[in-house]
Amino acid sequence: MAPRLKLVDSSLRLTAIPLSVATLCLTVTNHQDNADLGPVAYKNIQGLDYMAWISGICAAYALFAALTIWFIKCSASKPWLFFLFDQMITYLMVTSGAGVSEIVYLAYYGDRTVSWSEACRSYPSFCSRMKLAVILHPLALFCFIAFTVISAYRAFSLFEPPSLASSKEVEEADNTTARAAAA
Repeated sequence: MAPRLKLVDSSLRLTAIPLSVATLCLTVTNHQDNADLGPVAYKNIQGLDYMAWISGICAAYALFAALTIWFIKCSASKPWLFFLFDQMITYLMVTSGAGVSEIVYLAYYGDRTVSWSEACRSYPSFCSRMKLAVILHPLALFCFIAFTVISAYRAFSLFEPPSLASSKEVEEADNTTARAAAA
């Protein structure tokens, strides 16, 4: 890998770590009591629990990958493994971010058609911390998207680009192959 690309890749991975850890900490420590309605915590909302797990996995993977880039010699399968895991974790981040964004929206605005009231009127501190986590999570996601593109480049640059043979050359090659198979 080119030194600049390696530096950009590992920098993005190292940038994603504090963003994911901050999202995790904000989510896990988020709770508030209300005298009328009782306490609320992240464990009460399944989507927040999912985002906490995904943020922890993202931080651990980003650290592992950043260290691996610099300290483990490159093999032919390494770019493909990075590409595969970067893609999977990025998709997990998208799903957790989308789910929690919907939860935050419903907490702030409710849904009158199904009689859900705005929970943030009763739990303003909980909602503001949840909103901050929803802001940090996509920032980490953008880092993951960027180094997923880099890992795709590294994986697919191992191959030659397809030739731009004319259709006549392709047709002649197909005829030759067909004749050889018939013989």
